[in-house]
Amino acid sequence: MKKLEEYVVSIPDFPEEGVIFRDVTSILQDPEGLQLAIDSLDAMLEGVDFDVVVGPESRGFIFGMPVAYNMKKSFVPIRKKGKLPRETISQEYALEYGTAVIEMHRDAIKPGQKVVIVDDLIATGGTTEAMIRMVEELGGQVVKVCFVMELAGLKGREKLAGYDVESAIIYEGK
Repeated sequence: MKKLEEYVVSIPDFPEEGVIFRDVTSILQDPEGLQLAIDSLDAMLEGVDFDVVVGPESRGFIFGMPVAYNMKKSFVPIRKKGKLPRETISQEYALEYGTAVIEMHRDAIKPGQKVVIVDDLIATGGTTEAMIRMVEELGGQVVKVCFVMELAGLKGREKLAGYDVESAIIYEGK
């Protein structure tokens, strides 16, 4: 059986020279790769006491939903600003060239709920940090943060100091 990282296609010099783009969609295109990714995330949660899985659009949906289903937990989507129909809370976060805003329904997390965040990738950690702030604003407790891939050279894990963070694949570069 192949290792999960063997399903990742690496594209040199994209989106700019010197960067190696790690394409998670190649994992999704292979049934065994997809199963291995979900199984890896599930394994990260063995023995973890939690109530709900949270994931950002769009790839957090792809990986978070099967984890929630397998663990018999609910799933809370985090969306880009203006995409959710009910009352929301929002959080702005920094991008390389500007800012973005994500939102979640105000009633999505109940006070005291234990939350797991699942996403495809941690790079700078800005999106995840914003998600954690929203969960905590609603009274939830983030007990674990799980990623399929981590670009360690971008030091996103440093923004998440104090949280239990785990990645199935860690690339040392950017």
